[in-house]
Amino acid sequence: MDELRKSYHNDLESARAELARLAALVAELVPRATAVLLDGDLEGAELLIRGDAEIDQRCVDLEEHCIRILALQAPVATELRHVVALLKMIAEVERSADLAGSICKVARRIYGHALDPKLRGLIGRMGEQAQQLWTSAIEAFVENDESKAAAVVDMDAFLDALQKQFIQAIFETQNQAQNPVDLQLAMQLAYVARFYERIGDHAVNIAERVRFVVTGWVPDHRKPARAGADETGSLFVPAPGDLSEDS
Repeated sequence: MDELRKSYHNDLESARAELARLAALVAELVPRATAVLLDGDLEGAELLIRGDAEIDQRCVDLEEHCIRILALQAPVATELRHVVALLKMIAEVERSADLAGSICKVARRIYGHALDPKLRGLIGRMGEQAQQLWTSAIEAFVENDESKAAAVVDMDAFLDALQKQFIQAIFETQNQAQNPVDLQLAMQLAYVARFYERIGDHAVNIAERVRFVVTGWVPDHRKPARAGADETGSLFVPAPGDLSEDS
């Protein structure tokens, strides 16, 4: 029995280490995707988009590893919480990597269009905040720190505010008398703001799973429905293909 428990803990630590590596990779992808967008770097965009397939495969491999733990080790109580939370976190990592790729795809679509300085500045700030959210979520996960995990939610509120500020800035540039922003460009930029906001949401979900592992706390995501609101309660303009995280 002792040998079985040792095997379980080794397998769990191996899974946690791989998730931490994948999450750290997402934290690196965000500023790289932001730079691709701001610099109009088509070569960099293609590189990041192609690299998403490797992340997807590593996520699949990690899922299979966690499923083997469930099947062969039959964890219960707190041990079961750890494995279930890991499975949920893998999905958050995979979707965030997709969103970074979606930002790069927008960079390809708007290549050659000059961006208003105010919009460029807000894009940079959204990228920085999204990266910080992921960095903090990773620290909470690695350290099993419930208080750090709880703080991630407060950080996400700032990213949400930046998204709304960015959408407002798009409307302002669209209505300016001289050099108004092209409508198609404005739509693509609105999608970008949504992609950053969703990356932040996935980081929050990671942090919530950390709280679940440490304390058993389960968040209540029920919110009053509002016209034009999505499942997170925030207003948005949907991108083609249901936010086009894979488009």
